[in-house]
Amino acid sequence: MVYILSYSPITATAYSLFIVGTTSAFGATQNFFKGFVDIKKGFLFAIPSFTAVYLTRRFLVPQLPDTIFSFSDFSLSKEAFLMLFFAVIMFFASLSMLRKKKLNDFENTKEESKLLFIAQTFSVGILIGLVGAGGGFLIIPSLVFFGKLPMRNAVATSLFIIALNSLIGFIGDIQTLEIDWRFLISFTSLSVIGIFIGIYLNKFLNEAQLKKGFGYFVLLMALFILSKEFLKL
Repeated sequence: MVYILSYSPITATAYSLFIVGTTSAFGATQNFFKGFVDIKKGFLFAIPSFTAVYLTRRFLVPQLPDTIFSFSDFSLSKEAFLMLFFAVIMFFASLSMLRKKKLNDFENTKEESKLLFIAQTFSVGILIGLVGAGGGFLIIPSLVFFGKLPMRNAVATSLFIIALNSLIGFIGDIQTLEIDWRFLISFTSLSVIGIFIGIYLNKFLNEAQLKKGFGYFVLLMALFILSKEFLKL
């Protein structure tokens, strides 16, 4: 949206929330009928995070100064900051996907306090609100750590949480931005079609290889955004 369609990062992150939220809702619905979504724990985890997402999109993002940082001849704009921050998040997300890790590794982690969990979940919401991403790579470990969900159920439940986070966060954008609904619904429709195609193709693909390939793709995109934004500075 930023580099090809020339939308500003503010608008791009807002549209991303709607697209991610809608597509995740379709994925969550399909997993719900398969019995993989834990609605009770989903709401328990979603409430702190979607509260943070909404507050971030409604109040924090609009209040960010146009120039985040300046020193001598150097200045960092709000738009450049959001793109760089997004690239850093993508970089660490790719590393988490590329690490060789067993699915039950999370279960060996020491259980932490509920207060720390609420703070962590709220922080994830702020992160999602800033970058317009789903945050699944952060939500899934929390569901395993604190919710004691099996990995498959954690992944399915994370789609439910992401849908709530993203769509509620987008409500904050509706109040501050002018939305091109025709474009947004058209783009989202293509994304939803892509989800169903992906679900079908997933039957024929090796999950480990797919995860690894996607991890490298996200890593390359993170490095591309970082290099492109640094060249602008």
